[in-house]
Amino acid sequence: MTLGTLLLAGLFRRRGRTLLTLASIVAAFALFGLLDAVRIVFNAGADNAGLNRLIVTSRLSLIQPLPLSQLPRIQAIEGVDAVAHANWFGGVYQDRRNFFPNLAVSPAEWLAVHPEIRLTPATREKFLNERTAALAGVDLVDRFNWQSGQKIPLEGTIFPNKSGSNTWTFDLVGAMRGDGDTRSNFDGQLLFRYDYFDEGRLRDHGTVGWYVVRVHDPARSNAIAQQIDALFKNSDAETKTQSEKEFNLAFVKQFGDVGMIVSAIMAAVFFTVLLLTANTLSQAMRERIPELAVLKTLGFSNGTVCGLVLGESVLLLLLGGLGGLVAATLLLPALNGKLGAQLPPLSVTPGSWALGLAIMLGIGLLVGLPPALRAMRLRIVDALADR
Repeated sequence: MTLGTLLLAGLFRRRGRTLLTLASIVAAFALFGLLDAVRIVFNAGADNAGLNRLIVTSRLSLIQPLPLSQLPRIQAIEGVDAVAHANWFGGVYQDRRNFFPNLAVSPAEWLAVHPEIRLTPATREKFLNERTAALAGVDLVDRFNWQSGQKIPLEGTIFPNKSGSNTWTFDLVGAMRGDGDTRSNFDGQLLFRYDYFDEGRLRDHGTVGWYVVRVHDPARSNAIAQQIDALFKNSDAETKTQSEKEFNLAFVKQFGDVGMIVSAIMAAVFFTVLLLTANTLSQAMRERIPELAVLKTLGFSNGTVCGLVLGESVLLLLLGGLGGLVAATLLLPALNGKLGAQLPPLSVTPGSWALGLAIMLGIGLLVGLPPALRAMRLRIVDALADR
């Protein structure tokens, strides 16, 4: 009989109890895989943010508009290459469940400050010249089976138009995606022209939601940000300028601190797994004291017996944890289909696998060490006397 056979025999000595414990560990690590995928997606926009871009918003609130008259003053700052502006539109397509980000942007300037947006030359030309033109991310095109030339009606939830209706109609001129970035925010967005939007809305004409400033030298970003804010200090439209990464993080935090929420949930789940596994192994240890004494009688060393007990703990966590991460990997494609383009594609990344493996080993060693040390110190005479 090999040590591996002994390890498996000891682990599945009480098969029903072991399988129930395994199921709990599988569920815990499947939940970990799902939640960590969400956390990574929420942080991806900040991690991938352009190093040479600044976002200028109202100092009062993100929803407070800024006057378009600020644009030439920002453009005149030394070190600024280009300035674009955008408005959050907040429209819905056919059904309120079909929500996706849709923005009114200054077309030429938006493409200039976001060179990572990939378009065909024909699509670019149409977007720059057709008043009602719109660009849709590839995820939206796939989700709704849109075709170039199709009219896309959006129901405005914030901005009614001059016709007295909340329905705005755009002409889809093509699809866009982020350059080489499978998690690009552009893949799930709809962009349309600011001039068409500003002409058609009933209020807030000549205002924008925020400016996007591309700087020539990223090392000067902080200095340029301070210059922009100084320009409008003590005016009726004071600004707050920050890096694109800081802006994205602030935007995400409107939904809550995703990282903290995920960490709190997982801490509670893994603490429960810790207690459950520790109880299972402790009970198994008490039941097997005579068997361990027999192993020592047969010549197994204290270290070998200790290793067998510790190995059972680590193996239990590895079987359950790897099973849970595999389950999460298989579940996420179906979840992506339900979400459509509301979030970039969710997946269990190599980083999640590495972190999950570290947690498995950590919990396995933590819960297995006390019974393993007890088995190592077990005296044959005392163990057989209690039999």
